[in-house]
Amino acid sequence: MECTVSWTGAAGTRSGMGFVAETGSGHVIAMDGAPDDARPENGGRNLAPRPMETVLAGAGGCTAYDVVLILKRGRHDVRGCSVHLSAERATTDPKVFTSIHMQFSVTGRALARDAVERAITLSHEKYCSAIAMLSATARVTTGFDLIEA
Repeated sequence: MECTVSWTGAAGTRSGMGFVAETGSGHVIAMDGAPDDARPENGGRNLAPRPMETVLAGAGGCTAYDVVLILKRGRHDVRGCSVHLSAERATTDPKVFTSIHMQFSVTGRALARDAVERAITLSHEKYCSAIAMLSATARVTTGFDLIEA
């Protein structure tokens, strides 16, 4: 897996702390820093997600992918899955995630609560590499709502 991240601030763009990532699969992700009122030249313009927001989003995508795939492979009639992530970060550098809560909303027809709970557990304990990495510094908790379609 490869990725190239390039600073766009030197190219005369609107933000002095903008970056563009080009993934090995050929996709582009824009990132920007938060504005810095005290030193505007060191801050971004809030034109794109922060890099750590993309890390959190990647973890959500990784685990949601697993949950849907596990349910589909189990022949469950899953119709939708979303996960809301909320995280806390350390106050000192490096400002790693210290806690992450994931609240899943899984929609389906006649889905069993234990099947959904099992899919989330399998994702977090076996399959999701993003969660495996983040759980080295963060306490990861989960919850879920089951919605009948």
